[in-house]
Amino acid sequence: MKEVGSSAKMRLLIEGMDCSSCATKIENAVRRMPGVTAVSVSLAGGTVTVGHDGIDRDEVGNRISSLGYRVAWAESDGFADEGRNTAPEVRLSDHDAAAWWSTRKGMLAIGSGIALAAAFALGKAVPADARWAFLVAMLVGLVPVARRAIAAARAGTPFSIEMLMSIAAVGAVIIGATEEAATVVFLFLIGELLEGVAASRARASIHGLTALVPKTARLEDDGGVRDVPADSLQIGATIQVRPGDRVPADGVVLSGESTVDEAPVTGESTPVRKGADASMFAGTVNGDGLLRVRVTAAAADNTMARVVRLVEEAQETKALAERFIDRFSRYYTPGVVVVAALVAVAPPLLFGGDWVGWIYKGLAVLLIGCPCALVISTPAAIAASLSAGARRGLLLKGGAVLEQIGRITVACFDKIGTLTAGKPQVTDIVGFAHSEKHVLRMAAALESGSSHPLAAAILSKAAAEKTRIPPASNASAIGGKGVRATVEGTEVFFGSPKAAAELVALTAAQQTRIALLNDEGKTVSLLVVGEKIAGAVAMRDEPRPDAEKGLKLLSDAGIRSMMLTGDNRRTATAIGRQLGIEVEAELLPEDKQRIVGRLQQQGSVVAKVGDGINDAPALAAADVGIAMGGGTDVALETADAAVLHGRVSDIAAMVDLSKRTMSNIRQNISIALGLKAVFLVTTVVGITGLWPAILADTGATVLVTVNALRLLRPTGA
Repeated sequence: MKEVGSSAKMRLLIEGMDCSSCATKIENAVRRMPGVTAVSVSLAGGTVTVGHDGIDRDEVGNRISSLGYRVAWAESDGFADEGRNTAPEVRLSDHDAAAWWSTRKGMLAIGSGIALAAAFALGKAVPADARWAFLVAMLVGLVPVARRAIAAARAGTPFSIEMLMSIAAVGAVIIGATEEAATVVFLFLIGELLEGVAASRARASIHGLTALVPKTARLEDDGGVRDVPADSLQIGATIQVRPGDRVPADGVVLSGESTVDEAPVTGESTPVRKGADASMFAGTVNGDGLLRVRVTAAAADNTMARVVRLVEEAQETKALAERFIDRFSRYYTPGVVVVAALVAVAPPLLFGGDWVGWIYKGLAVLLIGCPCALVISTPAAIAASLSAGARRGLLLKGGAVLEQIGRITVACFDKIGTLTAGKPQVTDIVGFAHSEKHVLRMAAALESGSSHPLAAAILSKAAAEKTRIPPASNASAIGGKGVRATVEGTEVFFGSPKAAAELVALTAAQQTRIALLNDEGKTVSLLVVGEKIAGAVAMRDEPRPDAEKGLKLLSDAGIRSMMLTGDNRRTATAIGRQLGIEVEAELLPEDKQRIVGRLQQQGSVVAKVGDGINDAPALAAADVGIAMGGGTDVALETADAAVLHGRVSDIAAMVDLSKRTMSNIRQNISIALGLKAVFLVTTVVGITGLWPAILADTGATVLVTVNALRLLRPTGA
């Protein structure tokens, strides 16, 4: 499939495009139009994106409509033609929302079923007219199918499923099997309808995320609060989220404290406590307190919208297995026609067989060979897998990436912001001349009002311990050394051990304790009260809560893990020892890229996981680049995949998802080809006929689709 280039673009929503053969027909038809430069079809999203040099959108719509599909225009989304606002807006999340019986395929199947039932009743009542009754019943369903077959042939797809169906039905009438022909057409329409229902369910899985975001928000305005549409919120606006309400926009908490249920977005079952400066995701549920939130993203760019958009784009990128199936099916369908023709004419010509019997078998072979189940075996599984991953915050930019992740043998992690939380935490409070509680009180007093990360860590610790912080006066920062102030009438200094030693001599025991903390990769600050070393506070950027578990999951899967970091060797080694991971420290961006290249030369399939600009070169060089959710835009753009919610264990979940998907694809291909092989043999030897033949195709298609949809179920990974 050709990717859409840099020309003008339009995106169309297609109702009824439920299998890969449908997508192929549409792609071939649109690509042959003058002025079209590129076509990108997303079967899973039900969309077609057309790159063009000035073609009229109505022409494109009419060409697709002639194939039997209903066309709607997508919202602007950066794709609509400039200066053209007459098209009705249709939200992607509303696509395929209609009940199955109100769709074209549903109404056609119902009409065909009623006609077939009437034909059976008339045949019982007036046997002489039975043949004509079944002929009419067959035409009710076949005429629309045949029209689509002819349109597809004119548009460049002569061997479509509709063409095979039409040939088989007409052939059956010619040899006198009119009742079977009518029944086969009805079963074919039922199969198409079931494909549509299954495809709609797969699309709804991802589009359902957008339904989690409420339609209205409580906006603070002119000293009051009023309800406004959520999609009208501007960046910087302040909203209120009441207990029990869903959060209407991405934002940052200004005031208030509450538990927030993030399960709809992150899959995390335990509610998270949120306070000032905490990040909020649209669609999550506020718990027990009123929150004031500053909006940080417009509705079109919030977390939910970005996830849906990225998944839709990813579904347009085919995996290697999918591309192979596409190439194979181009030869498979004409080959089926040739085999069916040989079955029909060779035995009568060469061995004197019965013409009617062998033509009947040839028509059955034609139906058995319909490629729907085969060509949908891979994209159905990949679409379901991408949707399932997105629902738990695992974004993969296409089927090729999904396929490759399951093959990785080495995972290289950045440290800061990837294996660790990216911000220091107080790990130790040591009392020398004063108690630990008093040391924390005084340190917090000196750091109050500072935005430095180390100060934030101390104040966070004081808040967690519910420490009463005394006021400080005459505060002054001493560059590169620390901060000095008067607290409760006493002069206090808080800063580096070297600066503290200039004020008060350190004992050997104090120096030993500081050295031990430094050996653990911790930053130590000393508190001097009056003329005494009151105590020490040690801080370190600690590993993420699930880092050790995540690395063990990778190890259990046979994947080697390494830390590639620009941090100092002592700190990196201490974290690496704690997590049980190989360490390469004090690296420049080009060093990380070089190590990735060396591992690849040794035959490893390398995944690089990082979150910063300095990770971008290695992310691009790796076989799979994975960005952590809190990372920079550069890392997210460069990466092939992203872990939105910063869980190290989600890397192992990605690997597991890839392996389950590839296993599902192998099962689907086995189902598709296995059923066809069985019915091919039984048809040739005369055990089965036309009815089982069409069931072999539609049945396999439904089984393959249902099997793929199993990937949507949550797992414990």
